[in-house]
Amino acid sequence: MNERAGSPVVETRLWDLPTRLFHWALVVLVATSWGLGEFGPDIMTLHFWSGYAICGLLAFRLVWGLVGPRPARFASFLYGPRKVLAYAAGLSRRQPSRWPGHNPLGGWAVAALLLLLVAQVATGLVADPEDFVNVGPFASAVGADLSRTATALHETLSSLILLMVALHVGVILFYRHWKREDLIGPMIHGRKAVDPSAEEALSRSAPPR
Repeated sequence: MNERAGSPVVETRLWDLPTRLFHWALVVLVATSWGLGEFGPDIMTLHFWSGYAICGLLAFRLVWGLVGPRPARFASFLYGPRKVLAYAAGLSRRQPSRWPGHNPLGGWAVAALLLLLVAQVATGLVADPEDFVNVGPFASAVGADLSRTATALHETLSSLILLMVALHVGVILFYRHWKREDLIGPMIHGRKAVDPSAEEALSRSAPPR
């Protein structure tokens, strides 16, 4: 999506305080959980508590994605393939998108990361590394085979989440230096210059079914 001559770009309050607090708390807790999981201590009590906190954040985001302000709602940023492809077609243009919320590509990236984190928390709750110490609180409820599978998946998902985080940072840098659009500032103070007609214009340029 490019910035068109005469487009009505306005400064608006985009991200509400709960969404911003969720975002930065998740950043801190995911980094903390990953660090504790990779570097110890061997008795992972702190890792578990960090995971519980992430579980609480994800529960909040699920509710907020249904009842929160429009930019935070899942229905506002999970677009169909036509709009995703249309947005992707203009991604290389060296112009800010001024998108009023998560853009069609970013929205699905958010959903993918949230789903990975849900799976990571779920596998951690039932994991059993067979060290008789770092056992998930619900491991005994699912059986030894599933607990061992969950342990392996927990490690694999950790790598996938790290990859998603690296992609997220890369996209932020791409928007900052190539498209000249700041995505970090709005998630701190909540305000962003947006084009309210961007979504409507994208609909007109979307390829036919």
